[in-house]
Amino acid sequence: MEYTLTMTFIAESGEKSNVSISDVKSGITSDEALEIMDSIIENNVFQNKNGAYITKESAQVVARQVTKFTV
Repeated sequence: MEYTLTMTFIAESGEKSNVSISDVKSGITSDEALEIMDSIIENNVFQNKNGAYITKESAQVVARQVTKFTV
């Protein structure tokens, strides 16, 4: 299984913006995800056309199973 953490923030403009991190551990907790989001906001890590991220909107982990075939 592959796991991706997708975090949604509200930017200065009021618009939503997503950040995804691939290959997170399978047992990531809500508290860990919120800690990552807090760190992104506090350290002003990302900024886009809508401005800096100012608050958290949501977070989710998506699990994806990939089956590779030998050809």
